[in-house]
Amino acid sequence: MVIEKTSVAGTLESSDCMVTLEPGNGSVELELESPVIHQFGHQIRKVVLDTLEHLDVKDAKIRIVDKGALDCTIKARVECAVFRNVGKVRGLPWGGAIRK
Repeated sequence: MVIEKTSVAGTLESSDCMVTLEPGNGSVELELESPVIHQFGHQIRKVVLDTLEHLDVKDAKIRIVDKGALDCTIKARVECAVFRNVGKVRGLPWGGAIRK
């Protein structure tokens, strides 16, 4: 999917995360802010990058402000930001686009 504008999903409430997605400069750039970055930063990055890869997003800037979100919440917020960005409003894959 091609990211052409800015989109946001999520909140700054406890146990959630805010995802901001913007057009990139030829690759995926990830900025992460989290109070648990030292314990879970690697896992959060993996979830975000895997989700973008499965959605075929190869060129984007993504900023995550985590407030203790679980992996499933992070994945859902990234999916939502991508779908909002490309204007997908019908035929959304409820239950998650990413299934393993």
